[in-house]
Amino acid sequence: LLNLSYGYGKVFVVPHEHVNGLWQGGMIELPLPTFPTGIMRGRFHPGDGQLYTCGMFAWAGNATHPGGLYRIRYTGQPVGLPLELKAYRWGVEITFAEPIDPNSVDVLQNYSIEAWDLKRTARYGSDHINQRAWSVTAAQLSADGKKLQLQIPDIAATWGMEIVYRLKSAEGQTLTGKIHNTIHHLRN
Repeated sequence: LLNLSYGYGKVFVVPHEHVNGLWQGGMIELPLPTFPTGIMRGRFHPGDGQLYTCGMFAWAGNATHPGGLYRIRYTGQPVGLPLELKAYRWGVEITFAEPIDPNSVDVLQNYSIEAWDLKRTARYGSDHINQRAWSVTAAQLSADGKKLQLQIPDIAATWGMEIVYRLKSAEGQTLTGKIHNTIHHLRN
């Protein structure tokens, strides 16, 4: 699942899961240059398989170029992005597109996690309240090198969460990213 941002001119992967009747998940920015317009109405072409999107600037956006038509194509190069995110009572499991270097997983300073609640108001946007840092106490990698399990003792349902990671792929590529997500329910 992809999210196209009209406001920021960016594309996000949306890892998500269905738990106890509710959808939850997050988003992580694709490593692409920011588009000069907001983007919307993306479609995959049935002939070439590429993603096409249009853009414009009219209201409430940061990208102010008057308009554009864009092609986003897969180059065959590794992207090193998370594709799945699952929340458990013990922490989170993040599945990456390519294997991770096991030597970068054990360094707990490679992760930072923050959670917050939201205060809804009549104005646009919501303030973060009750911001708190959650510690990662252990990290382990699956045998195939793609599933990263982060043990987070304080994990709980939350409106907002940010997972920052700094890892290396098995090929040596630096993988840094931020996942913004919501947790409604924790799996057993």
